[in-house]
Amino acid sequence: MVKLSKLVILLAFLGALLSLAITGYDKPAVDKVVSDAALYDQLDNFGEAIGILRAEYVDPVDSTKLIHGAMKGMLSSLDEYSQFLEKSEYEELESDAAGEFGGLGVEVSTKDGTLTVIAPIDGSPADMAGIKPSDKIIKIDKATTEGMSINEAVEKMRGDPGTMVILTIWREKYEKVFDVPLRRAMVKIKSLKKVELLGGGVGYIKLVEFQSNTPDDLDKALKDLDKRGMKALVLDLRNNPGGLLEKASDVAERFLSKDTVIVSIKSRLPGENDVFKSSGKFTVKNYPLVVLVNGGSASASEVVAGAIQDNKRGVILGAKTFGKASVQTVAPLEDGSAVRFTSAYYYTPGGRLIKKDGIVPDVAIGSNGAGDEQLEAAVKYLEKLKGDAK
Repeated sequence: MVKLSKLVILLAFLGALLSLAITGYDKPAVDKVVSDAALYDQLDNFGEAIGILRAEYVDPVDSTKLIHGAMKGMLSSLDEYSQFLEKSEYEELESDAAGEFGGLGVEVSTKDGTLTVIAPIDGSPADMAGIKPSDKIIKIDKATTEGMSINEAVEKMRGDPGTMVILTIWREKYEKVFDVPLRRAMVKIKSLKKVELLGGGVGYIKLVEFQSNTPDDLDKALKDLDKRGMKALVLDLRNNPGGLLEKASDVAERFLSKDTVIVSIKSRLPGENDVFKSSGKFTVKNYPLVVLVNGGSASASEVVAGAIQDNKRGVILGAKTFGKASVQTVAPLEDGSAVRFTSAYYYTPGGRLIKKDGIVPDVAIGSNGAGDEQLEAAVKYLEKLKGDAK
């Protein structure tokens, strides 16, 4: 009976894989001839293990739970960004695109095996409580995050506005562990946080996330600053965890001439490789430019900073960026769940792999928390640049 059960389960699982290949995801197969034999050998082992568990585990086993658990392990074994999404998690991912949710407002990832803050969202409970980029979250409501997936961590931090959660943080700067009590709120993400004209005709734009409306919002901000006499610009991408690649490319186009390379995408599949270039459809802003970055600048932010830096369009100032510049593809499955996996990497116009080293600023300036030294340095640089040009 166990052997028959194993065979039925294995055939069902193979059927599910074939169904996914036919209906759920249509990218071409790679290395098919080489890998099929090894794949089927491992599937046989997988089916045998499931058959044993269904027949002999001390309690009745839920087949869906087993398969989903196996898929979680499969995706997490690839890299820190690849994940299996339960139906509820996939639905939550889709709802996040609306830019509004109940939670703490903190972008997280796994770095060196530890749940790590990429950046708090400006104005969110996490931001107001002083959560910093690179903080290690070692517990959520006293539950250790060791071995916890990003999805599980996000689920624990999300919740109804007004409810409380305690994060236990380890911060390298202080070399100590401390608790941060937080009250959840409805987090609303706006693309531009601040637009103002500083002294000496230096414009300042704080861009917190690349959303569908970001290019239009940026155009309005630049037009307003131009009317007010802007002569130079500070584009602040600190603590910007990224967003939509196409919109990041649109932002970079505002400062780069036609046919200038912005970013390259390189995949395992040659047909999926792509190069983003400035189309020339936008009015190019040629005034002096400084882009502020730090350890909370990630993904699409790194794309913009890399394009500005490699094309020598402006100066990158601040601290080294997070180093997460990869393309994640989400493929829905028939039962409403989904697999999210890394399908390509971003490269700067000069051919640098952003994922490995991040963007190293042209002018490295840290922050000790006493004022905004990085912004002050950016303004002084632009003022000196204008003075030298006279």
